[in-house]
Amino acid sequence: MKQKSLRIIHCFRSPVGGVFRHIRDLAAMQNAAGHQVGVICEQCEDGELEQMQFASMLPDLALGLHRIPISRKIGLSDVSAVMAIRRLIKSLQPDIVHGHGAKGGTYARLGTLLTRKNPSLRFYSPHGGSLHFDATSLAGKIMFTAERWQERITDGLIFVSAYEENTYRRKVGNPSCAYTVIRNGIAKDEFAPVIPAPDAADFLFTGMMRDLKGPDLFIRALAQLHISQQASGLPLATGAMVGDGPQKQTYQALAEELGLGRYIRFYPAMPVREALTHGRIFVLSSRAESLPYIALEVLAAERNVIATRVGGLAEIFGENSPALCEAEATAIAAKMQEALTSPVHFQERIPALPLLRSAFSRENMASTVEHFYRNR
Repeated sequence: MKQKSLRIIHCFRSPVGGVFRHIRDLAAMQNAAGHQVGVICEQCEDGELEQMQFASMLPDLALGLHRIPISRKIGLSDVSAVMAIRRLIKSLQPDIVHGHGAKGGTYARLGTLLTRKNPSLRFYSPHGGSLHFDATSLAGKIMFTAERWQERITDGLIFVSAYEENTYRRKVGNPSCAYTVIRNGIAKDEFAPVIPAPDAADFLFTGMMRDLKGPDLFIRALAQLHISQQASGLPLATGAMVGDGPQKQTYQALAEELGLGRYIRFYPAMPVREALTHGRIFVLSSRAESLPYIALEVLAAERNVIATRVGGLAEIFGENSPALCEAEATAIAAKMQEALTSPVHFQERIPALPLLRSAFSRENMASTVEHFYRNR
């Protein structure tokens, strides 16, 4: 017997990075499965990449794309945002409202709470978000108290990694509502090699230009690598950095300060597979992650990866993978040196493609999310 199609709303704040990728994938797969999907997110000035991504997403959104003012910081503007979402939910009458990230999760749940006689089920995926806060800080205590209270109006928590679930338990407490771990997945056609351009840099960083993603660690690691290369009389390695963000000029200034102006090229944000043509060895230098899409995308492109041992990265690479290192410049520099001197040996440490295909499939991710929706 054919199951009823669902009306699904995804609510999140900022249309950038892995969270946006996750929602685009879910919307595409849910639309293909016959569901009606809509999106609520921040009204902001989009970059060229985001404009292109929204344009490709629109055919999957039978319930529309709705953009409202959403501030990054907590304030009085949140009240008007919640009321705007309440009006949208009342109009769209969804079966499912799925909030992503701290603000998206709060807005989705409060918006349905304030909508009388609305039968919507409420789901929440943290995607790191509030879980990055220090549990001993005042801000952290406020955030985690709010997360605990919101469980009362949550039909299901969806974590994208076991790390995220464990962090939630440690900082918020054992969930009092239904929960599950459903890891991010990528499409079958992404499992294809990307060949670097002839002038590609030795090392590549791509991501948001903000401290959480560690662009400064990438720059400082390359500077440390140069010191050892100069001492050995070796050619100096080059880097490419792809991405935009509020601190980009700060990182460009740091590169100049460390004498790397000639050795690092900066590029605007672009699709990952295009970015991969600009560098040979990918460096994921984040200080915090949940289960980053970028790691899956780069591995699927059959490229060497150096990654910091944060978040759920060990769930992708394996707990004892030598491709992982601590999130500090000296450790990253040591891995850079190793990847340059033993590239074949380094490539052998990367997870096997058949394992990645089976464990991190977009199709499996979407079908498991739907099953969780239906069984609440």
